[in-house]
Amino acid sequence: MAQVEATTERVIAADAETVFDALADYKEVRGKMLPGQFSEYEVREGGDGEGTLVHWKLQATSKRVRDCLLEVTEPSDGRLVEKDRNSSMVTTWTVTPAGEGRSKAVVSTVWNGAGGIGGFFEKTFAPKGLGRIYDELLQNLATEVEK
Repeated sequence: MAQVEATTERVIAADAETVFDALADYKEVRGKMLPGQFSEYEVREGGDGEGTLVHWKLQATSKRVRDCLLEVTEPSDGRLVEKDRNSSMVTTWTVTPAGEGRSKAVVSTVWNGAGGIGGFFEKTFAPKGLGRIYDELLQNLATEVEK
């Protein structure tokens, strides 16, 4: 099994604390930012950063739906980590200052891909597809915090 990784980033016209707080707010903000590929969004525990347990389904392709149950941790300032209890998938959100009143948000997801020819196609195409989904999510985040 090869590890598959998808990374997307965006500079947002809001300070890093505002952007991070919006990302970490699973109760009020995060659900509003999710693109159409996400469904059945539900906060099961917590709701604000560390200690949150959140569920959603992610339809990455017409045939591929991931049922995700994510434990959220904050291992360091400006960093959120979502570990899926149902798979090897781990998503890390990093928010850093990027000049006066601006920040850079980076989202990176890694998981253990399939083996064989299926794994080859997954490693080739999944990062691009997930990148498009996260690009839309980051655009929605920017729209939310740049109000």
